[in-house]
Amino acid sequence: MTERARLTKIGWEEDLAIETSEAPLAEPSGNQVLVEVEACGVCFRDCIDRAGRFKFIQTPITPGHEAVGRVIAVGPNVTDWSIGDRVASTHRDYCGQCEPCKRESGSLCQGAAGVLGLMIDGGYASHLLAPERCFYAMPDGIPAAEAAVLHCTFGTAYRGLARFGGVEAGQQVLVTGANGGVGSAAVQVASRLGATVTAVTRDESHRAYLTGLGAEHVIVDAGDRFHKQLSAGPVNLVMDCVGPPTFNSALRSLRPGGRIIVVGNVVEERASVNLGFIVTRGLQIIGSSGATRADMKAVLDLHAKKPFSIPIQEQLELAQADRAQRMVQAGGLHGRLVLVPSAQ
Repeated sequence: MTERARLTKIGWEEDLAIETSEAPLAEPSGNQVLVEVEACGVCFRDCIDRAGRFKFIQTPITPGHEAVGRVIAVGPNVTDWSIGDRVASTHRDYCGQCEPCKRESGSLCQGAAGVLGLMIDGGYASHLLAPERCFYAMPDGIPAAEAAVLHCTFGTAYRGLARFGGVEAGQQVLVTGANGGVGSAAVQVASRLGATVTAVTRDESHRAYLTGLGAEHVIVDAGDRFHKQLSAGPVNLVMDCVGPPTFNSALRSLRPGGRIIVVGNVVEERASVNLGFIVTRGLQIIGSSGATRADMKAVLDLHAKKPFSIPIQEQLELAQADRAQRMVQAGGLHGRLVLVPSAQ
């Protein structure tokens, strides 16, 4: 039996549908692989998708871009994977031929547009059929729930901090939304890269948690005045995991020549920017795209040397996909939610 969740209509008025079938599994064609899903994370981007903020979403569709599992069938043109390989998903397909792809930036690919959960069916399912380049290799020893969310949290954090931010040992890094999935990953990655980390959170209850992850300083702030509370002074780099509510305070936390890496966009409102402040202080604003296979190899190497803390709040059966998304939308979680197919 196969099982999947379906988003049939944009918005929150209707629940995600759960579909089961006794029909034979689809056969992969071309460069597709068929993966038996072990687990799939529930990401805030899934909520953004459901709200229709990406206008190119194609419904009905199976959500989810944080899946892990085993390859059980391959198409005739597949070269990267074999039956039995353990793989985890990235956000999308890539062509391998355009300029971004040649620079190992497949997440900026201009020639392929298969985005999981938006344009092709994603991982809220017992089986995932997708192009082979939607996946990267996942070691056997990492538990399924942790393996599922590693790309979208630690991969995003690593790419922003290391590839775009150029974090070096001894630098000062500030992370907004530090108790969230990407934020808590960024605290750990920055610490392992030798930076001194200041974590910003809205809730005092997260202080001990963030200190335990490696934050040297923790600031509890609503999001608009933390730049006035920097005990160690302005920072070299900010990773903004929130967006407009924290953006301007994040900019004002930077020392001259500093960089802000933007990975969060949790509200629909647009940020207003004082361009003169950016110009006179020589600041850089950088958007960071999803992690590539090369990024994930580096993340897995870091994890092997000193395992990350990958908090999982709860594992839910796939039939509870709608409840899981509503929990993520409501916020306040201390760890990730992960869906597991009923047969697991």
